[in-house]
Amino acid sequence: MRPRLSRAVEAQEAVKEIILRQRLVAGDPLPTESELMEELGISRNSVREALKALQAVGIVDIRHGFGMFVGRMSLAGLVDELTFHGRITGRGHLAHLVEIRELLETGLVQKLIDMGAEADLTAAADVMARMEAEAGKGEVSPEIDRLFHDVLYRPLGNPLVSQLLGAFWDVYHQLRDEVGTPDEPPLDVARRHRDIYAAVTAGDKPAAIAAVQAHFEGVRNRVARLGSVG
Repeated sequence: MRPRLSRAVEAQEAVKEIILRQRLVAGDPLPTESELMEELGISRNSVREALKALQAVGIVDIRHGFGMFVGRMSLAGLVDELTFHGRITGRGHLAHLVEIRELLETGLVQKLIDMGAEADLTAAADVMARMEAEAGKGEVSPEIDRLFHDVLYRPLGNPLVSQLLGAFWDVYHQLRDEVGTPDEPPLDVARRHRDIYAAVTAGDKPAAIAAVQAHFEGVRNRVARLGSVG
């Protein structure tokens, strides 16, 4: 016999069913707490518990003073969990994260090349120029580094790519004390990004893969050094 779900869990499923049944999308208003209590026949506490759980995973957006709305997709919960486990397990966990992101971007550059002329890389070229200007002044900011990877893959038209890369970046940022600061000269950082961009624009898959791997070499080295500290 299947165990009976708690009232709060039942409420979570009911709210999700309302969203699906009414074909609601991100930003659309949801019924009030009182309306949900009446419709679902459960207590206010159960409704609130359910809404908090749905808010935590980005399904519901609670705006105090305005109401409740269908949430926009967020990977904040994933970021928090990965960061927490990174602080517990240290080098091994971080090395796995770096490996996953490297594999992801290795595949993404190949998909970009497959798009050929349909991939508009104008935004990536602009960011690349800004990065090189920063490097010439002695520093490549984390913001411009992150932006390069974001705009490079936008032509793929897959919003999950930006979400996932952003989540990985947020984990790295929150673990910056554990990972350490980059030890590559700014001009080398810019050059590695330029190599990725150049390989993609040239349609050279082997060169693009090698450039992505070289780009992550510095991060892998910093993570590897964690085990020798102390």
